Amino acid sequence: MSNEKDDVVKSTPPKSRWTDLYLKEDWWAIWLGLFIVLAAYFSFASGSSFVKAIAINPGGLKWDNVGQIFAHLGANAPQYIMQYVFWLVFFTISTAIMGVKPSKFIPSFTLLYIFSIIIFAIGGWKYAQYFNLEPPLVALVLGLILANIFPIPRWLDEGFRVEYYIKTGIVLLGATFPIILIISAGPVAITQATIISVITCLTIFFVGTRYFKLDKRFASILGMGGAICGVSAAMAGASAVGAKKEHLYSTVTLVVIAALIMIIVLPFVSKALGLPAGVAGAWIGTSEFADAAGFAAAVSYGHMVGNETAALHAFTLMKVIGRDIWIGIWSFIFALIACLKWEKEECGVAPSPMEIWWRFPKFVIGFFVASIIMTIITSGYSAAEFSKYVKPNLIDPISSLRTWTFIFCFASIGLTTRFKELKSVGCAATAAFTIGVVVNVFLGWFMSTQVFYGFWSALK
Repeated sequence: MSNEKDDVVKSTPPKSRWTDLYLKEDWWAIWLGLFIVLAAYFSFASGSSFVKAIAINPGGLKWDNVGQIFAHLGANAPQYIMQYVFWLVFFTISTAIMGVKPSKFIPSFTLLYIFSIIIFAIGGWKYAQYFNLEPPLVALVLGLILANIFPIPRWLDEGFRVEYYIKTGIVLLGATFPIILIISAGPVAITQATIISVITCLTIFFVGTRYFKLDKRFASILGMGGAICGVSAAMAGASAVGAKKEHLYSTVTLVVIAALIMIIVLPFVSKALGLPAGVAGAWIGTSEFADAAGFAAAVSYGHMVGNETAALHAFTLMKVIGRDIWIGIWSFIFALIACLKWEKEECGVAPSPMEIWWRFPKFVIGFFVASIIMTIITSGYSAAEFSKYVKPNLIDPISSLRTWTFIFCFASIGLTTRFKELKSVGCAATAAFTIGVVVNVFLGWFMSTQVFYGFWSALK
């Protein structure tokens, strides 16, 4: 039998938090995202077309025969090679510093890049929208099929960096997200997210402990996973309260299954209800647990109704700005409760308020910085100049590179999800979590379509 201490998710802080600046994906997402933003600006300001050239993708071809795809790839081969080298160099160097062997990352990422081109090409089919073949969903579904039918070697997972890709994409999203919108919409998003986060988390916790007799630590990370940010919140919570590893693994399983279901269900239900893009994006932002899964659903619905911008803006306001900030807060609250109430005799020191900062998702900072930088840069242009020069030569290339990181992420989710490896979960935990999910989804729908409908539907 293993020692009980070995079964607990430890929360011992590293000797120096400065190492986070080059050892954590959050910070590398910031460095890479801001580098792309600044490189795009200097390229634009100097009249260079380099960044615009490497932002190419086959998603807008509207092809009706395969020969058109190969003709496009052949004619633009130098650009695709430059783009591949650009991504490969930055991702290889950064992941190597974080401890990933280049000998494993390079071949894995190469396959991911080729797979992503195929996904873009499918999305560029003339009839793709008619059949709802949205690139995020296609990337996810094809990835799931490959991962669960064919024996994909585990070492290939080194290149399928789900969190890294989505966090980089979120920083890039900031560059296309006006800071004025954040300032004006932030209070609404934070209010809605706070109400739903608190109610959902407490519902799962109290239902789990009082009616299903779950361990308090287990119920707390179930609540965080279902109310805030899925796997990331569950891991932060498990570390904060000293939960058993088996409880963390069970929570991750429930989060993954629910997130995958909602990636597919929420866009189609939103379409059936005829929701405006902004309203659906807000609902998805308050219902989906994980950033990556939520982005996939929001982008898919945006494509379905022809308004990706509004869906993404609403989702980002709700999820990234509204909900993700709760990771550090809930971690600190539950750590405090665990130390001062649940096992007071085992806790030598109460958690420091700085834990809120340590747990805070740092890539959100990059999102804000990118938004501020681009707002300052574009403020000197008239609306006509922005539409004629700035958008096609600066904003659009950044948006395209952002889309690449999203596709890398969605494909990686599918390619790393092996259903047979998901841990079996007890009925009590499943029931408590499911009740929380139902509450979360209903509250998200009510707040988005009833309470704040006028606000979200007006988003452009």
